[in-house]
Amino acid sequence: MRLFRLPRKPQGASEAWSLEVQIHPSDIRRRVRYLFLTRRQLTLWSFPVLAYLAFLALGVWVARGVIGGMLNRHEYSSLVTERALQGERLQDLVGRLEQLEDRTDGLHVRMNKILLAYGLPSGPSAGQGGYPFRAVTATAPDSIYGGTIYGGTIQQGNRLQTRIGERLSVLDAFLREVRTYEQANGEQVRSTPSICPLRGGDFVLTSTFGRRRSPFTKEFELHAGLDLAAPQGMEIHAPADGVVVFAGQYPMARSIGWWRYGNLVMVRNGDRFVTLFGHCQEVRVRAGQKVRKGDVLGTVGNTGWSTSPHLHYEVRRRIGDGPWAPVDPLIYILDHRWPNEERLLARARSGPEAQGYEPLPPSIGK
Repeated sequence: MRLFRLPRKPQGASEAWSLEVQIHPSDIRRRVRYLFLTRRQLTLWSFPVLAYLAFLALGVWVARGVIGGMLNRHEYSSLVTERALQGERLQDLVGRLEQLEDRTDGLHVRMNKILLAYGLPSGPSAGQGGYPFRAVTATAPDSIYGGTIYGGTIQQGNRLQTRIGERLSVLDAFLREVRTYEQANGEQVRSTPSICPLRGGDFVLTSTFGRRRSPFTKEFELHAGLDLAAPQGMEIHAPADGVVVFAGQYPMARSIGWWRYGNLVMVRNGDRFVTLFGHCQEVRVRAGQKVRKGDVLGTVGNTGWSTSPHLHYEVRRRIGDGPWAPVDPLIYILDHRWPNEERLLARARSGPEAQGYEPLPPSIGK
């Protein structure tokens, strides 16, 4: 195809011109085709061509924005997915911190039980019944995260971290103090009741220490120990080192109160404690026998004033030359967690001394 422009006319003539287009086929035997376009026709055809080119340019520009938007949406979607995964991990970490806080709370309660059992002083507490806290500064101020989608979770994690740090610092000081005390008072530590006399989980606490209505007399009286319902024949273990001072059933003629305990084992644990185990089915120790913590004293039974097989467990404590007064045995069971132990500790520290209990037999309480 060849393009020719017609020659100009002489000066003074009309400026009209036309464009000749010759179309030569590849086969020379075919004739040449001619296309003549005037100036007006060429002008008219140029508008659609320019419009088409403008449309193509606009399409390219729009396509670039669309492709960029699609890439941005894909990147945004990836960021949202990553943020969701990070949020799940954050929630999981906060959940672990909450579990760790529960464990430190349990250790804090156990710490205070040990302080009570050993008779060690305790300072003012930030919580229930305890040991002084030392403040620990949070790793980052909460205001930094206040406007983020997981700001509340991060703030909660910071608060948990602070509380856990406080408890761990207290526990560290406690362990140093207890270690020093135990190294200096080994015999006293071994004679302090510290474990549950029944092992395993096949027992139920049915009656706690304190005043209650007697199932026999229907009168309110002091229940000086714990009742642990358990299968008959379950072994009873010594909670501390000591010497058996009584084993058997106390004669009714000498004391109706002690006769009600049925088959009874009394163990003198050093100079500060006497532990009692009532309603036994079988007694496996004898008076004068030395026992170690964990030794079998007898088995759970239903003897004496008892409505069902259970162990009646008492802890009597003497301070100085005072009487052998009953104390709540839950304080001296360190290998088991009981409900509402914080309230128990607060009551044990500030509550009045027990009254209306059966004194130990004179031959035992010397």
